[in-house]
Amino acid sequence: MSVSTHGLRLRTGSQALRAAVELLSSMRFAIALLTVICIASVIGTVLKQQEPINNYINQFGPFWAQVFRSARLDTIYSAWWFLLILAFLVVSTSLCIARNTPRIVADLRSYREDLRVQGLKAFGLRAETVLAETPDAAANRIGQQLVGGGWKVKLQKREVAGAATGWMVAARAGGANKLGYIAAHGAIVLICLGGLLDGDLIVRAQTWLGGKSVYTGGGMIADVPAQHRLAPTNPTFRGNILVPEGGQSSVAILNQADGVLLQELPFAIELKKFIVDYYATGMPKLFASEVVLHDRASGETKTARIEVNHPASWKGVAIYQSSFDDGGSRVKLRAVPMGAAAKPFEVEGTIGTSTELTNGQDKLTLEYTALRVINVENFAGANGGSGADVRKVDLVGSLESRLGAAHKVDQPKELRNIGPSIGYKLRDAAGQAREYQNYMVPTVMEEGAPPVFLLGVREQSGEPFKYLRVPADDQMGMDGFVRLRQALQDPALRAQAVTRYVDQAIGPGRPEQAQQLRESALRAVGLFAGAEQLQAGKARADGRNASGWQAIAEFIDQQVPEAERERAGQILVRVVNDVLFELLNLSRTQAGEAPLPRDAKSQAWLTQAVLSLSDAAFYPAPVALMLTDFTQVQASVFQVARAPGKNVVYLGCLLLIVGIFAMLYVRERRLWVWLAPRADGAGADAVMALSVNRRGLDTDKEFHRLRERLLGLPPADAPSSAETPSR
Repeated sequence: MSVSTHGLRLRTGSQALRAAVELLSSMRFAIALLTVICIASVIGTVLKQQEPINNYINQFGPFWAQVFRSARLDTIYSAWWFLLILAFLVVSTSLCIARNTPRIVADLRSYREDLRVQGLKAFGLRAETVLAETPDAAANRIGQQLVGGGWKVKLQKREVAGAATGWMVAARAGGANKLGYIAAHGAIVLICLGGLLDGDLIVRAQTWLGGKSVYTGGGMIADVPAQHRLAPTNPTFRGNILVPEGGQSSVAILNQADGVLLQELPFAIELKKFIVDYYATGMPKLFASEVVLHDRASGETKTARIEVNHPASWKGVAIYQSSFDDGGSRVKLRAVPMGAAAKPFEVEGTIGTSTELTNGQDKLTLEYTALRVINVENFAGANGGSGADVRKVDLVGSLESRLGAAHKVDQPKELRNIGPSIGYKLRDAAGQAREYQNYMVPTVMEEGAPPVFLLGVREQSGEPFKYLRVPADDQMGMDGFVRLRQALQDPALRAQAVTRYVDQAIGPGRPEQAQQLRESALRAVGLFAGAEQLQAGKARADGRNASGWQAIAEFIDQQVPEAERERAGQILVRVVNDVLFELLNLSRTQAGEAPLPRDAKSQAWLTQAVLSLSDAAFYPAPVALMLTDFTQVQASVFQVARAPGKNVVYLGCLLLIVGIFAMLYVRERRLWVWLAPRADGAGADAVMALSVNRRGLDTDKEFHRLRERLLGLPPADAPSSAETPSR
């Protein structure tokens, strides 16, 4: 029996109804729906789901981000059109099963024993011979042999010419092949039903019919009205819940396309202890939660340990360890002035909250975003050398580096934990915000270089941080750099430092040269400090003068002939560095500290400080907030789910495996043996034919074995044409 691709054809009803039923129940319609689902699943795999809209805007642009949001491609598995396609696929496949199952069952019960003798001779796999037995004896013997070989047999007695009696032996095997069709299609129905049960269909039905609505506001969970909350008896849901250490929660958040719904749980989750362990790379190796579950109705409690891939389950709700987050860590920050008008101060806050900062006129909102206790970075330098050096050819290493070896054999790693960091945002009155990440302790970036504080800043969340490296002083703080920067902004101290520099460089007895050097040094340091304009009446768009090495470079380009620029640049760099060294010692003397000697260590610190002073002009905030102390509070993020369709999907997967195995590896075979008495009454003429739904090499071998067993024909490498399958 061949399965038709046409649908169920009604004999009554309107033409539109009959056409619709025929389309829904047709195999081509089901295949089309399955293709659309596969394409949608690929999109859902490639495109990250349920991300904030800003992430899509940063990655794809505002136009495509809006297209994705309009088509619900960012929440594709809960999109209305995806669920509708699943529902149509369930209906279509169910109609296909209903249409073909009666014919399959009837075909399984049929032995086709009424097949004509002349029809047997038209089969490709056939054999003819003369048996010494009578037809009835041969029929009984052949039937018993087939039954012993696992065949189902039916004998039919026929009257032939001359009132003689012939026997038709009809047998069949491999009927599971047809059952595989029913199992595979039934599996599709079960899997789709499981997807509908565990999807957002029931949740959406409650918003459509149950008076519930999506919540789009903010504030505390306890203040959300009841129309945005789902009852604990909700039959299916999947949401997230964050529980800080020492706290408990009983409300999960269900993300929707245009807001959230709150799901009340039948129990409260109390987090007693959160455990996290890290690899050498800084990636989490293990995170687990020790929790106590409190039944809200009876007060019953249950302790559990939840790990990744080791969920807990209670009251029909599964609890998975999804991730972890900050649970409201308390931090203390010290403001380091980065501008001339800024003053140092201290501030305390909690991660996830905000604080207002003001100097009387301007206001900024400080948002505490993240506390990271462990920051592991790779400090290995790039490999030097030329890849064309034939004396250093490493074929194995070269191949491994290009074949995607996970351990990156061509890039050595030097992993180092550089300590805690604080992440925060400064938002102005217009609502524009920049994100900052500052490390608590100084880090040695290169061997022999002074340790530096890393102050990171970025304009957008999708961009990498750009870091200002501020050298740490001999007390491992930033006070030395801050004093030097403040001294650089003081004209009197700049003039005093220039005088000390000129006295050391020229000495007494040459007043004209000393005066020229003093004027040049004052101009150079003034340009570096941003206290002078390059040309009269010319200023930058932001109203500030250029400063740092940028101002020195622009001055050389504008005032020095091209042929003398390299020499002038070298002289100005040396003058600025020497004056800044004197300025550094003046700032230290004012702070009651001893001057620094002119040694390699002091020179290395000054070199980094000069670079930082030049780059600090681009720092977009008046202060840098440095972490001085913290109390970490961790939180677990659990995924809670009530999924009644899970077992349905498991059953569907089992049926799918059985069905595909039956259709691919089980061959349906039918065998007929016609036994007719000979005219002389001695023995019987036998005609045997074999039919299979999928012919292969094993089919020919099986036919030859049956021929030998049932008809007693000898094995032959080259049988006669009457006994050989036609090619």
